[in-house]
Amino acid sequence: MQAVNCAEACVNGCILGDQCPNLEYKTKTSQFIENTSLDKMLEIAEAAVRRKMMERASEPPQWILPED
Repeated sequence: MQAVNCAEACVNGCILGDQCPNLEYKTKTSQFIENTSLDKMLEIAEAAVRRKMMERASEPPQWILPED
């Protein structure tokens, strides 16, 4: 099987077709979209953003000093 960077090569659709190693994720994603309301998806996204903001807020500040 050839190694393919799907994020770059498959932006316009999968180039491997039935040989794609990610077919199981495609099925799971389709089921999720079909069985989850938009409101629930927005709740999930909001919780993820909130969690990420809390993680960043708990990190110490990073100082970036300009090079002389």
